[in-house]
Amino acid sequence: MADTHQRPGVNGPQPALDRDDIAGLLTGHLTQRRAPEPQPSAAQPVPLTAVPSAGTGPASVPRLAGLPGELPVGWEAVETLQAQVSKQLTGRDPQRLMEEADRRALARSLVTTAVADWAATYAQANVPLTEAQEQAVATAVFNSMYRGGRLQSLLDEDGVEDVMVDGLRAHVEYLDRPRRTIERVADSHEELIAWVNRMARLSGHGERGLTQSTPMVGFRMPDGSRVTASMLTSRPSVVIRKHRLRDTGLDELRQWGTINVLLQYFLRACVQARMNLLVVGDMGAGKTSLLRALGREIPADERLVTLESDRELYLDEPSASGGPGPVTYAFEARQSNGEILDGRKAGEVTIADMFATALRFNATRVVVGEVRSTEIVPMLQAMSAGGSGSMCTMHVRRPHAIISRLVQLCTEAGMATEAAHHLIAASVDVVVYLTYDWDDVKHGGRKHRYVSHIYEVHDVVGEGGRPTTTELFAPAGPREPRAVFQNMPSFIGELENKSRFPDLDGAPSFQRSWLTDNPLGAWGGPLRRKGPAA
Repeated sequence: MADTHQRPGVNGPQPALDRDDIAGLLTGHLTQRRAPEPQPSAAQPVPLTAVPSAGTGPASVPRLAGLPGELPVGWEAVETLQAQVSKQLTGRDPQRLMEEADRRALARSLVTTAVADWAATYAQANVPLTEAQEQAVATAVFNSMYRGGRLQSLLDEDGVEDVMVDGLRAHVEYLDRPRRTIERVADSHEELIAWVNRMARLSGHGERGLTQSTPMVGFRMPDGSRVTASMLTSRPSVVIRKHRLRDTGLDELRQWGTINVLLQYFLRACVQARMNLLVVGDMGAGKTSLLRALGREIPADERLVTLESDRELYLDEPSASGGPGPVTYAFEARQSNGEILDGRKAGEVTIADMFATALRFNATRVVVGEVRSTEIVPMLQAMSAGGSGSMCTMHVRRPHAIISRLVQLCTEAGMATEAAHHLIAASVDVVVYLTYDWDDVKHGGRKHRYVSHIYEVHDVVGEGGRPTTTELFAPAGPREPRAVFQNMPSFIGELENKSRFPDLDGAPSFQRSWLTDNPLGAWGGPLRRKGPAA
């Protein structure tokens, strides 16, 4: 989840749609009629939207109109300035001995000077740039050097979840408003491919490149956004998943409506009681956000290893609360450089490859960002062989298909079906299923992500040799699609004995009465609880 949620109150209310807006939505021709952009300041530079810019001849009038942050000059001017500043920066620090923060501060200073000199020359034959326009050009130059370049302004927009580039055109998906299409984000396919490879280098993934020998590539950008690019489509294509929030916890998920207070305490107790958790759901359901929040609940005296194809969890970074977390080693897979040696991709290191090394770090828990393939077997083996409290995510389209999906991955890894059934039963304790629906997002609504099912997987096999499961939480009916308590877990005693809630009066553990005394599952109000915490 992907990280796909939004903090409440960040964006503020969206402007109301008038009759013309609604008509435009229905016909597919809604133009950019948004709230006025804030005036630029030193602390908030004008964003740059990758759109066709005005001409640079004397007859053109530079402007910041139309789309927010439209560049007053062609992008080629930005590229020229970027090359000039990069050369100056290399001359000042040829051995790259400066700290990265100092090097970027120097780059900002050089950009400011270079743009000011260029703007003075530009004004001799054109309408002079305003201060805001000059700042926009400077921001574009710096973004070209250290951030997302021509696409950065799209990633900086509030509510952005995905930027999907198809050749020269981009489609932007938002959390809370309709999709927007930008007709031109690059001047050529070669420029787009060069952007992908430059972003890979900036992100420290120098071995990852989009070439004829490696026509598919994935990596994370400096801001944490996940990039997947391909040359196997009819035009070069790039999809960027924005990860705006690195420090989400269960409190934030409750505020967003993904879970309620009862589920918050239940899942927190499962982590503390060292249940093996599997977070599943369709793409974009918020699995990564929930897994990250669960990881933040791991006690500080433990040792944690995270394994990811692309870094998204950030559990090795301090939490916003400032409290100590577990000792965490964050492993990240490495892609091949395209060469094949002895039948294997040279330089490639997969999640499955990292398991053996990770387990030698004497971790008390293993967290895998996403299980997609053969890594399912070492993941389940780690869970069953003492890695209690381990967690991972997995794509599953429907709640009833969870076990089938696990078995499919195990058999693809070479296991017999019967052996897969026994391994799953011995490994997984709790499965949390996330889903989402749309509140008329085309007309200004938003996506709603929430937990709809929680299952217990028992350590015995039932009819047909399949693992036995119990539905602990499920929808109450068509009018309540969110998870409501259904059946008492067999491990309720472990939750009561091993969980601690110091934020509640008397620091109680989880209480089974919280499940039975909340017929609405606490979706309809505060949690009812007895004793000193009531």
